[in-house]
Amino acid sequence: MEPLRPSNTAAFTAMLRAAHQIVDSAPRILDDPVSVGLVEDATHERIAAQRAALLSPQLMIPRAAVVLRSRYAEDLLAKAVERGITQFVILGAGLDTFAFRQPAFARGLEIYEVDHPATQAWKHQRLVAAKLAAPDNLHWSPIDLEHRELLPGLQEAGFDASRPAFVSWLGVIQYLTWPAIEVTLKAVAALPVPSTIVMSFMLPDADLSESEASAARTVADEAAKKGEPWLTRLRPIEFATRLSSLGFKEVVHLSPEEANDRYFAGRRDGLQAVHVAQMMSATN
Repeated sequence: MEPLRPSNTAAFTAMLRAAHQIVDSAPRILDDPVSVGLVEDATHERIAAQRAALLSPQLMIPRAAVVLRSRYAEDLLAKAVERGITQFVILGAGLDTFAFRQPAFARGLEIYEVDHPATQAWKHQRLVAAKLAAPDNLHWSPIDLEHRELLPGLQEAGFDASRPAFVSWLGVIQYLTWPAIEVTLKAVAALPVPSTIVMSFMLPDADLSESEASAARTVADEAAKKGEPWLTRLRPIEFATRLSSLGFKEVVHLSPEEANDRYFAGRRDGLQAVHVAQMMSATN
């Protein structure tokens, strides 16, 4: 992304989450009423006006990926809190709304939103426009992970590096080079045990059906036009091997089949887990 401009993909993601609240059938994979109206394209009126497009495969595929990744990460976070985790780091937070709709289990968490400074400044503006006040347990950490290491910036925001943490990194790593990804993963792996990171990642076109490869190319091409090209795409086995080599002892891949059984079974709207965007968690 350009240094002084917010992420365009953050607005697109917020629109997809809002659309899920409006055009998809119940039950929702992700309950996120805060996303509705957070950006101009996420209002009830704008979404209703493009209902037909939103129900096309070209937008159902990325929408399914977006709502699944947040729901899965939040489910894993709830389990981590049960085990005593009290710090939650959201890398590349964009317009993530978890802190503004946090469930009861999260009230004891210290939540750290990490993102590019320009995107985080823009988020502040959108929150003010939506009349959303930041909760007391939310801390802001503006960091460009391509140019600065994670831990020093987090500590400036109050993060306690002597305690374990749960980290989410959703919809981000495809926009980074592998060296930048690796630096951040090493920082998480070095946190006190048991610290966990959950990530979404994009598969190569060669591993996809034609419909998913086409949808992926559309999204990737649009992102590239806006200065946010996809730089890293990984196969699950390759990614798991790299995570193990970095020191993570427990690496879990959520396959599309498992995701469909867990989250999408019995849906009437055709929404289902996709192959192009998958989930991996790793605990040190």
